[in-house]
Amino acid sequence: MKIFSLLLLFTASLSAEVPEIFKGLFEEEVPVKANIGLVVPPAEIDKFMAKVEIAARKNPEWFKEYSAAAKPGVPLPFHENLGLTKEEYDEYIALWAKREFKPTEEVILVLRKTIGDTWTLTATGSAGVISTLRYNPSKDSFHSPGGDLNRLKDINTDENHILGAWTAKEWRFQENSLLGLTKLNFAVGKFNKGEFGIIIYHAQEISPKGSRVHDKSIVLRFPLGKATQVKPQTKPKKNK
Repeated sequence: MKIFSLLLLFTASLSAEVPEIFKGLFEEEVPVKANIGLVVPPAEIDKFMAKVEIAARKNPEWFKEYSAAAKPGVPLPFHENLGLTKEEYDEYIALWAKREFKPTEEVILVLRKTIGDTWTLTATGSAGVISTLRYNPSKDSFHSPGGDLNRLKDINTDENHILGAWTAKEWRFQENSLLGLTKLNFAVGKFNKGEFGIIIYHAQEISPKGSRVHDKSIVLRFPLGKATQVKPQTKPKKNK
């Protein structure tokens, strides 16, 4: 009985408290199904996008300045220079509201405690690249092969954002060198409706001349709650 009690005590000592940023999203060593995907609006929106593209080519300086002043991830506010009438713009916004998240690949995520009191989200498939990031709770930063990601202002969007309304913690690594600009952003959070969690990974490499050498974006959405966790497989009983 004493040995059993000691084993329980030893097992408990190995388990560490999940960092605040992962609470409510993951449990230690519990696999969770997630989907890599992208947001797709109805095909009818393309005709309006084409008109805006033509208008942008006709007035590139104005469009660049107008786009830079707008919120990222949401439709540009109405302006006559966009090449749309007010009626067309309203129809465009109505179609935008019907956008949907389309899964492209199912992966597995597992939160694990790693060396040096750090934590890693191990991921399968195309999401495997996020497994190279290690979170240090004492510094509230992620470490990547390129360097440390520093904490940015929290993300808090509304329904007009391309992904909808969601909140998240975000970190960024950025380095300028003779080889160009390297950026890596990583965000962890959940949608405001509380049904799904979200992870965003975005890595960019830009040459000294301004061309994109590498650009990889991953959007992961995963249901919250124990019902969505991957259950361990049990071996079938052998017939006697």
